[in-house]
Order: sequence, then structure tokens, then C-alpha cells
Amino acid sequence: MPDSDEFPERLRNAREMRQLTQAELGNKAKLPSTSIAHFEAGSRKPSFANLRKLAESLEVTTDYLLGRANEPLESSGDILFRDISMLSDYDRRIAENFLKTLIAKDSKK
Repeated sequence: MPDSDEFPERLRNAREMRQLTQAELGNKAKLPSTSIAHFEAGSRKPSFANLRKLAESLEVTTDYLLGRANEPLESSGDILFRDISMLSDYDRRIAENFLKTLIAKDSKK
């Protein structure tokens, strides 16, 4: 169970960064939206299994949610990798499709 006082704020920030409602995050993580509300209010803390589900659904590290890392994703040193982690789900899909188009174009050469 997370013991960080930063967890509720980090969870809310990560959810908002991905432009998800509590209900949408609940659906992605297969958790009730009421649980998300309790986690963000700090009235309940998730189990380790639920912490992992939340991190995977938000595409951030558990260390970020717990306040142990300042960046949502561990930096690979690649600026593109670091910056894409700050996009909403919708914008990430656009970027992913654009990159696939570039890769396909280069493979035809």
C-alpha cells in the first residue's frame, strides 16, 4: 500500500495530464470510479496491485505516483520519449500514427 502523502495529488495530476475523468480512468484500470475519487481525496490508499493498474492505465511509473520520481516516465535520455509522456491519450495516438507513417515511408526507400 502506498505511503506517500503526494500520491493523491500525483494521481489527479496524471489523470488530468491524460485528459481522463475519474470514470474513464476507473474503466481503464478496471476499478470503480468511486475508488479513484477516494484515492484522489486521500481517504483511501490503493493496494500494490491497484497501484500497478493505475500506473499502467495512466502510462506513468509507480515511482512517479508515489512521489519518488519527478517525471511521469523514467527518461531514456531521448527528448522525444520524455516529451511524449506529457501528452494526452488522444495526442499520443496522433503522435504514434505519425511515427508509424514515418517508419513506413523510410522502409519503402
